[in-house]
This record gives sequence, structure tokens and C-alpha cells, in this order.
Amino acid sequence: MERRYLILLLSLLLTVGFVIPAGAQDHGDLAGLARIRSGLTTKRISSYDRTGGNNDRFENIKPGEVRELFNVKGAGMINHIWITIAPPPEQLNRNDIILRMYWDGNSFPSVESPIGPFFGQGWNESYPFSCLPLAVGPKEGRALVSYFVMPFAKGAKIEIENQTGALIRAFYYYVDYVEMKELPEDTGRFCAWYNHELTEALPDGENEWGTLGRQGQNPKGDRNYLIADIKGKGHFVGVNYYVHSPGPMWYGEGDDMIFIDGDDKPTLHGTGTEDYFNTSWCPQVLYNHPYFGYARVNDDLGWLGRTHVYRFHISDPLYFEKSLKFTIEHGHNNCLTLDLASVAYWYQAAPGAKLPPIPDKASRSPKRFIQPADIHRWRHEWRKSRDSEGQLWGNER
Repeated sequence: MERRYLILLLSLLLTVGFVIPAGAQDHGDLAGLARIRSGLTTKRISSYDRTGGNNDRFENIKPGEVRELFNVKGAGMINHIWITIAPPPEQLNRNDIILRMYWDGNSFPSVESPIGPFFGQGWNESYPFSCLPLAVGPKEGRALVSYFVMPFAKGAKIEIENQTGALIRAFYYYVDYVEMKELPEDTGRFCAWYNHELTEALPDGENEWGTLGRQGQNPKGDRNYLIADIKGKGHFVGVNYYVHSPGPMWYGEGDDMIFIDGDDKPTLHGTGTEDYFNTSWCPQVLYNHPYFGYARVNDDLGWLGRTHVYRFHISDPLYFEKSLKFTIEHGHNNCLTLDLASVAYWYQAAPGAKLPPIPDKASRSPKRFIQPADIHRWRHEWRKSRDSEGQLWGNER
């Protein structure tokens, strides 16, 4: 049994090259570790104390301030990022620290996302998370780690913007990279984009599982939640998906619908949210695989509350020549009101394209948890709607 699991682990690690662009696949996998290379230099930019002391951090980043973390010229590949921040999330909202990355002197970022959701921490929470390209480590899920390879041919810049309204008292980081003479021409540029939406239910109600009557149809993905809308050539490599459900009904009956190169109907049409994320039968359990899993699940009634699910296309990237639009239903036929957020990750041919604006601070604000008093008020409204006095249980029709 132990030998079988060891073989599985080795096979997973050997496939890590598929997450990085063509031409760079021998710089990060076990199969290439023994090869002696020329023309590569390992470099690091970090927050270490330049005086030689122990104050190894950026301090007191003011509200509204943009702070540059990394700015280099020439060709190279970032292969590791580590970050930790103080104060902790309950005092400093990770949803309002915006991470941006620019490649090759572009005026537009190819990565734009709140820092928490980018690394796999939704809703300004802090919890362990582990997959192949990203991880959140101890203590208390506050060490943010990326192993995504991020290539550049003419230079790279990484910055953060403090939109929290409070001081970032301490910001520690490493950015490790490989400096090289030139980047292979077929190398893509790393991209990531955050979206957030409070979805709208149907006029006839949140009719999931046909609880309110006959369900409608949605063959073309009208009103689907948008995970990514990419113009250009490249391959899609993954998504962190954050769901906050205000009710106990299963949130994941919606299909994934992916449109490639301008197809009018979904090129890839799935069978349900949990199915796209490689799980089944409405899961509610923590599960971490290098490629997919549930990093956070609700502990409330039914599926009421917050769930973080992820999938990375490490050995099965989604290739596109002209465009890729990734959408998913919020309940079958988009019948549910859900608070949804996501970070999509992909590689794109240079020079890339300008990303859509990410939602503003007010739109990103996490919704509060539904409480027992809220459910009690719903029951009160049910009783009034039945025009009855004393013995309504709540499931009368």
C-alpha cells in the first residue's frame, strides 16, 4: 500500500512541468533535477533588512499606498513567492490588499487580484490550503506561497496596493527567480484575474431541485457567473472558487460551460459544479489533492455558509487559439442568489491583453453569516403567508 502511494506521489510531481510554459518545462520537475545547466542564475528580491539588522520587512504601508515588491529588467522566470503580513486577517482585510504583476514593460497588469483569494484564502479568512502550484502554511494559515512559474522576456514588476483603510504594519516577502539570457519564443506569460458577484435569482424564485415547480432550461449559458473572459492565444490552468450560500439548499447544481475560440454554444459543457471540481454527490468534506479539492467547507445547516473549492489543470490544460470564456451556472438555470468569487489562472502568448477591471472594494466586501435569528424571521414570514395561527411546522404547502 505504501509503495502504491509513493508511486502516485512521484507521478504527480513529475507532471508539474505541464503547469509551466513550453520551453521551460525542465526547470521545475523531478525528471530534470539531475541535469546540469548553463546560462542560468538564481536570484532573489526580498524584504530583508538592508542594514544587516533583523527588521526584515516593509513597515507601515499607508492606506491608498502602492508599494513595489519586485522590479527587474531582462529575461527570467519567477518560480517561488512567499509572503506573510501583519496584523492578522481579523484586523487587516486580505480582500483589500490588491496584488498586481506586469510583464515586459506592459502598462497593464497581467495579474490583478486581492492577495488573499489569489493564494487560496477566501473572505479574509485564514485556513490551511495545499495544492501543487499554491499553498497556505502555518502559522494559522498566514504564510502565502506560490510555485507558479512566471516568465518574462524584458522585465517584470510586482506591486501591492493597500485598499484596507488601515496600516499594513508589516509585510514580509521573498520573490525567487531565474535570470537567463533570453526567453524561448513559445513561452507564455502568467495571468490571473479575480471576479466577485452577488448573483440574482430567477423572478419565479430559487427553484433548485424543482422544489417550487418545474425548472427551466439554460442551453447557452445565459446569466452564468463569469470566471474568465480571455482574448488571445494560450492555455487555462486553474481556478480557486469561493461560494457563500445564504440558504441551506445545495449550491452546486449549476453546470460549467466553457466557450473556446468564439463558439456560440459551450465547447465544453459539464454536468454540475462538483463534477467540474472532480468530486461528486454534493460534498461537504475537507479534501486536498494536488490538482483539486475542498480547502474550506461550511459547518452550518445543509450547505448554508462558505465553501472554497479549487481545480488546477496541471496535466489537462484548456487550450485556445483566439479566446476562452469560462462560465458556470449559479444553481441550475441560474436560479440561486449566491455570493461568488473566483481567481482564474492561465498562460497567454505575449504581449497579453488588458484585463477587465476587478470589482471594487464595496463589491468585494464579504457578506455576513446567516444567523439563527434570520432563519427564525424567515419562519415568521412563512407563518404570515399561510394566514394560520398556532401549529405550522414549516413544510406545509
